[in-house]
Amino acid sequence: MTPTEPINHATTPGDVELDRDALLRRLDELERASMALEPDAAERARLRDAAIASTERFLESIGTLKTFETVERPGAGLLDAPVTEHGIPLERAITLLEREVVHPGGNPASGGHLAYIPGGGLYHSAIGDFLAAATNKYAGIFFTGPGCVRMENLLVRWVAGLAGYPAGAAGHIASGGSIATLAAIAAARDAHGLRGADYAGAVVYLTAQAHHCIHKALHLAGMGEAPVRTIATDERHRMRPAALAGAIAADRAAGLRPWLVIAAAGTTDTGAVDPLDEIATIAQREGCWYHVDAAYGGFFLLTDHGRTMLRGIERSDSAVLDPHKSLFLPYGAGMVIVRDGARLAATHGYTGHYMQDAVDDEEMSPADLSPELSKHFRALRMWLPLMVLGTAPFRAALDEKLLLARHFRAEAAALGFEVGPEPDLSVVTFRWAPAGMELDEANRVNQAIVDGVRADGRVFLSSTLLEGRYVIRLAALAFRTHRRTIELTLGILRQQLAALGL
Repeated sequence: MTPTEPINHATTPGDVELDRDALLRRLDELERASMALEPDAAERARLRDAAIASTERFLESIGTLKTFETVERPGAGLLDAPVTEHGIPLERAITLLEREVVHPGGNPASGGHLAYIPGGGLYHSAIGDFLAAATNKYAGIFFTGPGCVRMENLLVRWVAGLAGYPAGAAGHIASGGSIATLAAIAAARDAHGLRGADYAGAVVYLTAQAHHCIHKALHLAGMGEAPVRTIATDERHRMRPAALAGAIAADRAAGLRPWLVIAAAGTTDTGAVDPLDEIATIAQREGCWYHVDAAYGGFFLLTDHGRTMLRGIERSDSAVLDPHKSLFLPYGAGMVIVRDGARLAATHGYTGHYMQDAVDDEEMSPADLSPELSKHFRALRMWLPLMVLGTAPFRAALDEKLLLARHFRAEAAALGFEVGPEPDLSVVTFRWAPAGMELDEANRVNQAIVDGVRADGRVFLSSTLLEGRYVIRLAALAFRTHRRTIELTLGILRQQLAALGL
């Protein structure tokens, strides 16, 4: 081909054919224009310094920032800075981030975030995420990311060991408990050989305390038609094993197929832990897949109390534990473990011709054990803090939360609140309901207390409905939650009662 001979392929968005010299000039121009994507050392330092300065402003003020910030049109300022051809100054971008994203709404990094099940936000994990993003290692397949896969599998084996699973267990770190639950339910479905025609008669057993992600996972797994039995609970909101056994017997007598039993190791509403060991006996006797939702409570296995409360989890077929809950990692880490790892692989192991170079039996790859192919290197955010800190501070923080919950319950009762059962883990339920107060009035008063606490902003409590009763929840789980946080919460509750004339 001569230098002036046309190149017979499109080289610009307008499909204009260029001769070779023009093509090379155009490539040089495009390379220069794209070099902003490759900052040099000085520019990297400028970017890094600005990011660190922002995080330092946040962390240095974490003790005084509101845990819930109510503003008009939260985040709407982002709409005033749309994506443009030439961008905006870094300083303005960070100002937008801090004002429109970091401050409005809830602040899960705060020790005063006592609502729902708090997230974490370990700084060591943030460093891990930075390293993972900068190196951009592909963590899905052993062939291209052997260290990433070994790291994830090492963590899976460690967690499986905590749960008492055998050496043949397998799992992966998903984006959260919802995707981890989906992976477990899909594996359970296939392990029982269920097909579309079977779904309407394949029965699932759980309690009213079960997390809604389970129903979502059943739907996404194609099993929305499966009958779901809501098993009665006791006064502590724990599944009644006798009621489970009775429901299974009734369904068998009706010609249905009991298939899946789901127990909770720390419900979101009340923190209840079902009698896992007794439920395991029933599930095994009846040939049902036994799944334990330990998304919240799983890592309490690091403590003596947690190991006692979760006795029986080692007999389950699968379990979900969220490191971004009781291991204090940032959001985006949920782990599924399956006793028989081959079951997980049988459901998720697919490949394509373009992956023919990636066959390797040395380690099971997350891509063969999960719904994901493209996969962020999540393991690093979990591995780095565990390697640098060891497990001791995690255990201490979890033991602290267990005691804080009990301390709060006792003090709330002393204030006159009706308190729920002694917490199985670190969630306390309570409400203002003096003798003689009608249910509707009590519900309005307790909603007013929650609204007042949120408007105050120094701590963040949430609520739930239990048998028609509006109940306030305190979840002591954030690693920054300490005794002073609980004392502050009690003081704010006193103020709310006084403001309501109670």
